[in-house]
Amino acid sequence: MSSLLHILRFTRSLTPLYVAVVVCSILTSATTLVVPFLIGRATDSVSGAVSGQTPTDTAVRTVIVLALAVLVAELATTLISNVGGWFGDVMSNRMRTILSVRYYDKLLHLPQRWFDTEITGTIVARLNRSIAEVTGFAKTMSNAFASMLITTAAVLVISAWYAWPLAVLLLVIFPVYVWLTALTSKKWQRLEGEKNEQVDIASGRFAEVIGQIRVVKSFVRERSELEDFSRRFGSTDATTREQSSHWHRMDVLRRSVLNVVFFAIYAIIFVRTVQGHFTLGEMVLLVQLMNMAKSPVESMSWVIDASQRAIAGSRDYFRVMATADDPRTEVLPDAAARLEPVPGAPALEFHHVDFAYESDEDVLHDIDFRLEHGERIALVGESGGGKSTIVNLLLGLYEPGRGSIDVAGHDGRTIPLEQLRSGIGVVFQDASLFSGTIRENIAYGRPDASEEEVRAAAVRANADGFIRRFPGGYDQLIGERGLKLSGGQRQRIAVARAILKDAPILVLDEATSALDTRAERQVQKGLDELMSGRTSLIIAHRLSTIAGVDRIITLREGHIDEIGTPAELAASGGIYAQLLELQNSGRTRALAKFDITG
Repeated sequence: MSSLLHILRFTRSLTPLYVAVVVCSILTSATTLVVPFLIGRATDSVSGAVSGQTPTDTAVRTVIVLALAVLVAELATTLISNVGGWFGDVMSNRMRTILSVRYYDKLLHLPQRWFDTEITGTIVARLNRSIAEVTGFAKTMSNAFASMLITTAAVLVISAWYAWPLAVLLLVIFPVYVWLTALTSKKWQRLEGEKNEQVDIASGRFAEVIGQIRVVKSFVRERSELEDFSRRFGSTDATTREQSSHWHRMDVLRRSVLNVVFFAIYAIIFVRTVQGHFTLGEMVLLVQLMNMAKSPVESMSWVIDASQRAIAGSRDYFRVMATADDPRTEVLPDAAARLEPVPGAPALEFHHVDFAYESDEDVLHDIDFRLEHGERIALVGESGGGKSTIVNLLLGLYEPGRGSIDVAGHDGRTIPLEQLRSGIGVVFQDASLFSGTIRENIAYGRPDASEEEVRAAAVRANADGFIRRFPGGYDQLIGERGLKLSGGQRQRIAVARAILKDAPILVLDEATSALDTRAERQVQKGLDELMSGRTSLIIAHRLSTIAGVDRIITLREGHIDEIGTPAELAASGGIYAQLLELQNSGRTRALAKFDITG
């Protein structure tokens, strides 16, 4: 229940809608309660006419007036309940929006390590299920059950006025019913958690397969993926059977107790009517009131079922919300402003940095180097040697285990991530485009860029020509992750995106690796112009790219092996010299060990 209260605190901006729902529930209960009194009065009028105590004409007029009053009350109930239902629908939808936006905001501020242990589809499935169950319960409560509970409370007061034993029995049945339900809840929630875990894993795999459908098809893995998906969902069948059996066994017990208590209530009403304590109309009134009180108790099973699902869902939701943010994601008023360099400080400096993705297995050891303003440095080394990890640390995706990274003379640990990353332009080896238009992807780092600026960036990246050949031009939709483009086209869009951002520090994970020779030369001209006067860190995959840098850093097993100019390292006999020898001897396959393609 604390999770649901937490939801209310999260959505306190919906308080006016909560109040509107409660007011409509009270009014619905009031108009509903009027009807039994009117029918009871009509019953007494008919009884009086039949017994001869009331003139027939008088009884007929009274009954007609009471029937019209019942009609008005029923129409009022219909109107008010539907108005309340509308408020409930609006409330649940806004609740969905608030919870979804806060969840999305949370995800955007979580550290990269959290995402390393999660499956994308599972994250989405958890969000959808949690919010659907929470908002579904809120909608159920607002549209029906709230007014039923208010009606029951009113019935309790009215029944105490007529006969206190009725009120006592009603007071007994509610806590007993809730207690019996509580006996069910603990096991039910445990099984629901197990079932949700399996469904989340299956949903995560489903999203992963759809995202990699070309790989699945090319390796003819459709059947095995289907079997795995079916197995995971099938594993929930046994859990559901156990869960359902337990629930319905307890429901039989609950309803049996309920029927016994209401047998006693009806017996009291009928016996006291025969004894003359109640008129026939009062008997009809009390029977209707007791039935009105019985409905929410009988409905308690499915309401509690919905509440248990909502509690389980909200726990999954708040488990994510309770995860600590990356401490540097705090948005400051001037966080987007470019970082002012400290006079005399290098553009970038690694101070004896160690790092491990897993606590007992270092990937980088004692990385220590500096990049001066406007300097171009290439990282070269064996596959898995830590080149991409250095880029990840520079972008603040991970924190060094030991040592520090200074940017423009400022300790990177003290720089807000938004400010840090706004000063770094990146072209990854994977172009990483979004569904949408070409224009939107080029302007992703600068959404306010003009049409001319977007086009100029595309021209410099040698992308304008193929973009104009599309029917939609710059408004051409490119599909999820840019799948409607070729690899080279995607890469040129990514290069244009970095060119448009115009950041003082540039990181290139071999931006031209997917291009043919002619396109590479043209894009390289734009990159050379872009790198002019900027600090550039290049993960090299082609020796032709390495030749134009100021210095080269070679990495071996996470250590810096050598640092020097291309000419110095060519004569040193180290990794770079080996690469030149392999290339000159035509042994290009051996270059792959160092992530070099030629």
